[in-house]
Amino acid sequence: MSFEDELVRARDLDVEVLADAIEEIGFECTRCGACCKAATGPDGHEEHTATVFPDEIRELQDATEYDHRDVARPMPYGLSEGEDGLEGETFEWALETSDCGDCTFYAEEDGVGACTVHEDRPLICRTYPFSVALDGSSQPMGAAVDQVGDVRAHECEGLGRDIDREHAEELAGALKERAIRELEEAIAVSERYESANPDSGEVVVHDSEGAKRPDGTPIDG
Repeated sequence: MSFEDELVRARDLDVEVLADAIEEIGFECTRCGACCKAATGPDGHEEHTATVFPDEIRELQDATEYDHRDVARPMPYGLSEGEDGLEGETFEWALETSDCGDCTFYAEEDGVGACTVHEDRPLICRTYPFSVALDGSSQPMGAAVDQVGDVRAHECEGLGRDIDREHAEELAGALKERAIRELEEAIAVSERYESANPDSGEVVVHDSEGAKRPDGTPIDG
């Protein structure tokens, strides 16, 4: 099925049905911070990777007065290690990480986690630990551990807890918006893509606005 067909499906998702599924699975954030921190995977220490859209990067810049590089980095998938560091082409941005691999906006005090940009956090953060089971829509790190209808749940200690209807509907609305945005981004990237043939030691990020350098500036600019 094409991205365009899946976009039609995403736009037809019923928020009430998604909310029903979220209620059935259950969720309450325990502020453990696991979704914001680096993880230990099959390849060892893995930096936190959370997809962020170009306009979300700008919103975070406005909210924090940070530079583009302080907010987002090229998604490492598709890049390779060259003599001078990472090089190649990638197709997404990820939230920047601290030296220990945690999200740069994550803070912790007395074992309780907090997002320092909570009101401006990206859709992927607003909807964790859920995703929509549509081709072309992304999953957070890790396989789904449960699924009800079109709603997938990913590993999180907050799953299975009671959730009130208002919160479930809020999550469902954000989940539908994220599914639509991911597919729109994928379509725009495929329509605009032209191989940049980066030189050794260079990284190019292709997003819905065109080919960019790691600092967010357009290649053709």
